[in-house]
Amino acid sequence: MTSTRTLVAVHAHPDDEAFFGAGATAHYAALGYRVVLVTCTNGRLGFDLDGREGVEVGHDHLETRAVRAAELQRAAALLGVTRVVTLGFEDSGMRDWPTIDDPGAFVNADVEAVSGTLAALFDEVGASVVVTYDESGFYGHPDHVRAHGLTRRAVERSRTVQRLYYPVVPAGILSRVTEGAAALGLTLPAWVLEADLTVDDASVATTLDVSEWSALKQRAMATHASQIDNGDLVHMDERLFRLMFGVEYYQRGWSREPVDGDATDLFGGLA
Repeated sequence: MTSTRTLVAVHAHPDDEAFFGAGATAHYAALGYRVVLVTCTNGRLGFDLDGREGVEVGHDHLETRAVRAAELQRAAALLGVTRVVTLGFEDSGMRDWPTIDDPGAFVNADVEAVSGTLAALFDEVGASVVVTYDESGFYGHPDHVRAHGLTRRAVERSRTVQRLYYPVVPAGILSRVTEGAAALGLTLPAWVLEADLTVDDASVATTLDVSEWSALKQRAMATHASQIDNGDLVHMDERLFRLMFGVEYYQRGWSREPVDGDATDLFGGLA
């Protein structure tokens, strides 16, 4: 199948594209859709090659930024991304990190200016569906929350975007995955354990079976080898990984027109 339909995924950091919605990316790329990835920050506050976090003494910001840029390109290629756009903002870090006050940090980006840039990009590539995080940023990271706000404003300003979706984990699914991980003696990372448990199964608009792409998703995660806190997912038991990532769930955050037909397809019902 070939199509000129375009999906744009907006993410905060290099590696987020492998963890949030990677199945949809691979799925629609395989169908011949154009898939564009926007990464908002340069990843400099991630782990450097000596395993130091961004606020630790001696952390190598330049090396980390370069390594993560290369990892991003490799992961995007694996997932079938057509075009990678990097906005180049500095990582903000967590709420209690001093870096959050940096004028160049993403959390301090001008909403109107950056959303205008995003809207222009959406229109340039003919985006009809956009994916980013929900209001909580999935797990509260300041850069994720900012990505949500900017993207929401951008789709409203765009001429072409028809729908905005947020990848979520319904409470029932998350509970079963957490229990399964404990039974296998695996420790899930904080972004899973701290996910918003108030997401009700009934609030999910679209359910995508992406089990065909489960192994590819795990390979994309492994591409970001510098981020050592993701090791448990990279080496996760295949059955648990498929349970956790073989189906993706999306809330519909915004639509230009009433929606019908998107229960199993983010593009469902679009002309």
